[in-house]
Order: sequence, then C-alpha cells, then structure tokens
Amino acid sequence: MNTKNSIGDVVLVALEKSIDGYIRFEDFFTHTHIYAKGYERPLKKSALAMAIRRLREKGFIEIIDDKNLLIKITDEGRARAIWEKIKDSTEVWDNKWRIVIFDIPESHYLIRDLFRRRLKEFAFKQLQKSVWISKINCIEILREYVSELGIKKWVSILEAENVDFG
Repeated sequence: MNTKNSIGDVVLVALEKSIDGYIRFEDFFTHTHIYAKGYERPLKKSALAMAIRRLREKGFIEIIDDKNLLIKITDEGRARAIWEKIKDSTEVWDNKWRIVIFDIPESHYLIRDLFRRRLKEFAFKQLQKSVWISKINCIEILREYVSELGIKKWVSILEAENVDFG
C-alpha cells in the first residue's frame, strides 16, 4: 500500500470517526494513535501536510480555520472513509447476504440517486431496481450512513443466510 495514500486514508477515517467530522490538525498529529488505531509508523509532519493538501484538492476535506488549523470532512470525504472501512474488512465471507431495500420518494430523487451511487461504491450489486445485495459485512457502517442521510424511514437493511435469488 502506498504510504501517501494510506496516510490520507487514515486522515479521512479519523475525521469520519471524530464528532461532526471536525478535527484540529495539531491534535491529530500529536495523538495519531487515538484517531487512527493500528497506524504503527510515526507520522512525519511533511507527509501528513502533503496528505491533507491532496485530500483538500480532491474535495474530501475543507479547511475551516487556517489560523487554528481546523479541518472538516466533506460528504465526499465521508463516503470515501466509509468505503475505506468496508474495503479494509479482512473477514472471509460469513455466508450471510446483506440486503438493502428502499423506496425513497420521487420528491427526494437527488438523495435516492446519491444513495444508489454510494451502494455501488460500497460494492453492492443491484438485484432489482430498489433491492441491492452484498457479501461484505457492512451493516453497522451502512446504517450509520443511512441515518446521516436522513432516509431511515424509507430504507430497510437485512442480513440473511438462507437466500435463493433464483
């Protein structure tokens, strides 16, 4: 794994884990182990600064306050952080399918389209128009995301073992 990308991924996941996606740069740098559990190498200030610059250029984070070095994760950054958590799941398939069924009204078509796009990014496959499936154990992460989007009343997330998709 490329060091530069992994530092950026650590920053994104740390921001996603922090309350409201805000974090002070100096706090992150001095307490890396708290935000990025499992990151074993010491971070060099220059590498972290470059990673933050790249994340900002890609639109994953935004600088809230230059003076106090306060940064915030964007919606795109949060989606990337969620994908990194799902992708880093090293579990072998537990023979359970994760099934997402949704009926988001036409009046909320933008959020529905965003949700479909995110399901694809999260490695879900479309079974029917509003039924998506995955083998990856991402139920909790997906439930958090659905809650953040404010679409819980239109989305059902299931986990099933004995499924025949015909």
